[in-house]
Amino acid sequence: MKSIALGLALFCVLLSSAAQLAMKRGMGAPAGGDVGATYLHALSSPLVWLGLVLYGASAVLWLWVLSRLDVSLAYPLVSLGFVVTMGLGVLWLGEPFSWLRVAGCTLIVVGVSLLAMDA
Repeated sequence: MKSIALGLALFCVLLSSAAQLAMKRGMGAPAGGDVGATYLHALSSPLVWLGLVLYGASAVLWLWVLSRLDVSLAYPLVSLGFVVTMGLGVLWLGEPFSWLRVAGCTLIVVGVSLLAMDA
C-alpha cells in the first residue's frame, strides 16, 4: 500500500508541475497592462483554466496520499516539483538553462532520496 501511495504522490507532483506550465503558457508574455487586464487575460485563457483544474485534481489526490503516508515523508516529495518544473520549463518553454540551477535541483533530489531511505 505504501508503494501505491508513493506512486500517487509522485503523480500529484507531476500534475502540479503540469499545472504550473499550463498557467505560464496560458499567460504568455506580459502585455504591459494593469493588474485588472492581467487577471482578465487569465480568466479568458483556456490554458490557465486547465492549470487550475490540474491543481484541483492534484489537491484531491493529495488528500488520499496524506491519509496513507507520514507527512514527514509525503511533503518533501512536493519539492521534486521544483526539479520537474525547471526541467520542463527549459525544454517546453525555452527558459534559460544554468548549471547552478541543475546543482540546486541535484541537492533537492539527494535530500528527498535521503528522506525516502528512512521511510
